[in-house]
Amino acid sequence: MEQTAMLLEMHHVQKDYGNGAVLKDMSIKVEKGEVVVLIGPSGCGKSTLLRCLNGLEEIQAGEIRLDGNVITGGQTRWSEVRQKIGMVFQNYDLFPHMTVIDNILLGPLKVQKRTKKEAAEEAEILLERVGLLDKKDAYPRQLSGGQKQRAAIVRALIMKPEIMLFDEVTAALDPEMVREVLDVMLELAKEGATMMIVTHEMQFARAVADRIIFLDSGEIVEENSPQEFFSQPRTERAQRFLNTFTFQ
Repeated sequence: MEQTAMLLEMHHVQKDYGNGAVLKDMSIKVEKGEVVVLIGPSGCGKSTLLRCLNGLEEIQAGEIRLDGNVITGGQTRWSEVRQKIGMVFQNYDLFPHMTVIDNILLGPLKVQKRTKKEAAEEAEILLERVGLLDKKDAYPRQLSGGQKQRAAIVRALIMKPEIMLFDEVTAALDPEMVREVLDVMLELAKEGATMMIVTHEMQFARAVADRIIFLDSGEIVEENSPQEFFSQPRTERAQRFLNTFTFQ
């Protein structure tokens, strides 16, 4: 029964750029509806891990499964897999020459071949949900960083992914814009979305996570509930990391 409950699995994954392993024997399982937050020092492999899950980086060993099916290997059709594994990046990646609504509709129309009427109606519902309906005809240059990131989240959501990956989505934002993006992600969590999140926002991690995975040097150092991890980290390395943050 446990096998069928798992939406996403990494088994003994290794990623090597040639000058040493970035991910070492990495094994993680994510259940449907679970929010897993990856934290750790810069360069520990968090972003690389997400990029491997989405096929943006090749792995050198191990395997990755989605819905029980292996998605690593030369036969993988990543254009299909990425419809199920949505990803939101740190730097938005919106097309500057296209309006917000056209950025959002590109995937549903070109990749999923949905009708423009149906996709546009859903896009407007999602834009209203994140407070951006009035910006649907604006261009990215006319948006704040927080608005661009919310538009990028809608662009991923409209593909109806089974899991969402968020890679440091607030890192490039001014402090006052961080909250508006995190609030959207908290709402998704409340609605039961399956998510893997890389973040340095510790208060947010504690609020949104079902499980915290702490990485260092390409390895899982500690894995625990947010309550246990933040109040009583089991490893000295995690304690040192948390001591660099100030908690209210």
